[in-house]
Amino acid sequence: MFDKLLEAKQKAEAVKKRLDGLTVIGIAEGGKIKVTANGNKVIQSIFVDQEYLQAAEKEELEELLTLAVNKALEQAENLNQSEMAALSKEMFGGLGGLFGK
Repeated sequence: MFDKLLEAKQKAEAVKKRLDGLTVIGIAEGGKIKVTANGNKVIQSIFVDQEYLQAAEKEELEELLTLAVNKALEQAENLNQSEMAALSKEMFGGLGGLFGK
């Protein structure tokens, strides 16, 4: 049993490391604002087009930055859930046989 727990922990750490290397991008205003995050929902960078920045009003820029950040985090969450679901299926998919299914 301990071996299985250790194996699960190691696989979860491997998934986390893999998610660190995966990138998602939240885009607003037709690409003038881009927020990049990794699969572990960590913001990596924020890009704002220089011309747009000079012309934008503060409130509009804040709203669009929020939108782009939320899009990036939503994509990262979806990626994260997908990876964890695959890990769970791999780790526990065979348990149905233990319960007579």
